[in-house]
Amino acid sequence: MAILEVEHICKSFNRTEVLKDISFSLEKGQAVSIIGSSGSGKTTLLRCLNFLEKPDKGVIRVNGETLFDASDLSTQKESAIRKKRLHFGLVFQSFNLFPQYTALENIMLAKELLAKEEPDYKSRKKEIQEEIRTQAEGLLNKMGLSNRKDNYPHQLSGGQCQRVAIARALALKPDILCFDEPTSALDPELTGEVLKVIRGLAEQKTTMIIVTHEMAFARDVADQVIFMDDGYILEHGDPMQVFENPKEERTRQFLSRYTQG
Repeated sequence: MAILEVEHICKSFNRTEVLKDISFSLEKGQAVSIIGSSGSGKTTLLRCLNFLEKPDKGVIRVNGETLFDASDLSTQKESAIRKKRLHFGLVFQSFNLFPQYTALENIMLAKELLAKEEPDYKSRKKEIQEEIRTQAEGLLNKMGLSNRKDNYPHQLSGGQCQRVAIARALALKPDILCFDEPTSALDPELTGEVLKVIRGLAEQKTTMIIVTHEMAFARDVADQVIFMDDGYILEHGDPMQVFENPKEERTRQFLSRYTQG
């Protein structure tokens, strides 16, 4: 059974249609790369999946559970939104780290806030905080940043900040990890260190949706590739098919910009 099912998602801002009848599914352990020109709807799709935007139409299911159904108001209650977001982890283009917290504290923060809502938090506070700290330190070590845990974001390079952001997203153990152009804010020499981390997650069969302009990376790391154009999914298939033998002329035009020279 698919871990993620997206059915007929539509989204407009004012009278501008940004997503037009988007449907796809994703199996557990798979990575899908989403490519396309700026303005094609890629980021809006991620924001709808993470409930930062509310689709106008459509259905989103994770592990068979309907998280959102535009025709069912009971799935749209604000009180349930935060819980639904826990199924997804989102890594933003510009890191979005809290500048007043260290790298370690940025990773621990969301888990600590959730823990405070547990009925036994007060009686187990010290134990729970130690568990959260140990997990966060393990994630920093996984990102190659164990020696940077006490540094603040302004003391880190862009690549290091993005690796902290990835660790923060992983801390809540989401079903699906989403990346929105994770290297677009980085200098070229820092891009490789972030792509290496994402490639490692793919090798560990982390379920991921990756919006990226890095075409070689999108082809090499993904099990599926989606090409979006003007709010539609114009092409969807395995990397070899989409990159080597695209069905649509528009896909060929888009990819030709990356293969010339």
